[in-house]
Amino acid sequence: MAEWYYLKNNQQCGPVAGPELKKMADAGGLVPTDLVWREGMEQWAPAGRVGGLFSVAEVGAPPPPPAGGAIAVRPRAMHCHEITYEIFGDDMQVVEVELDPGETVIAEAGGMNYMEEDIAFEAKMGDGSQPDATFFGKLLQGAKRVVTGESLFMTHFTNSGGRVPRRVAFAAPYPGKIIALNLAEVGGELTCQKDSFLCAALGTEVGIAFAKRLGTGLFGGEGFILQRLRGDGMAFLHAGGTIIRKQLNGQTLRVDTGCLVAFTPGIDYDIQRSGGLKSMVFGGEGLFLATLRGHGTVWLQTLPFSRLADRIISSSPKAGGSGKEQGSVLGGLGNLFGD
Repeated sequence: MAEWYYLKNNQQCGPVAGPELKKMADAGGLVPTDLVWREGMEQWAPAGRVGGLFSVAEVGAPPPPPAGGAIAVRPRAMHCHEITYEIFGDDMQVVEVELDPGETVIAEAGGMNYMEEDIAFEAKMGDGSQPDATFFGKLLQGAKRVVTGESLFMTHFTNSGGRVPRRVAFAAPYPGKIIALNLAEVGGELTCQKDSFLCAALGTEVGIAFAKRLGTGLFGGEGFILQRLRGDGMAFLHAGGTIIRKQLNGQTLRVDTGCLVAFTPGIDYDIQRSGGLKSMVFGGEGLFLATLRGHGTVWLQTLPFSRLADRIISSSPKAGGSGKEQGSVLGGLGNLFGD
């Protein structure tokens, strides 16, 4: 669980868990102007800017890290490349990433849509977050990706020119939305479904997260494994349909297991039975639902790809579908006059 540090009277306090920090905020022991920090954040920030601590987040740039001998824990320098981006489209979106000379973005194999001159790409073993790792270290990192069903390699796109910024674009593999997230603003870590990652700034660690409970692994819809992103730069996820962002402040949310996209630290994820025997068999909502509770942010999708694929397969004549023309009065008779 994430550990937080906070400042009171210029004295560093902590570490405390996220839910405990939330209780302090509710009780008045922590005010929006108090500075807080946790591993993954670029610098100390006002508690009012941390999602989930207060009902309304304060707007404004965080102050520089406090100076003085009382601060024992220092936020680390930004590790990820600092990239800019623009998202185009509505239901079939593409994210266009602008890279300054020498900057790199990593992506899953096959995600690139187009790129400008001076953009060089190379398939590498691992995500590049540990450049000093040995060959066997990179092989182990790649092997973890294989466990999630992804490729052993990731593609690194670098602006190899020496003058001007260049752009490379990545497209979503099916209808949906692209979610742009600054990992530094969500605590430096994000847990997501294994096929939602699209691309990220170099320095982002793309790893795996094992489910803590047996029931979560057996019935969670994602197996025992979820994907974990760590870093302090931009990362981009893709999900189907419309994206819904939910902020939990101690509440419980139950969702279809396939509709869960990602959640921040402080959210407890479990799988529970959807209801009584009759509801489980005839309710059409599946046998199990994902239960999310705690303090943090949850992203949901309205159209999981598995649901879309099931509907297409069930409507296919080869799979026993009707094959009728949906808008035709003749229905299947119309095919008699086809080619």
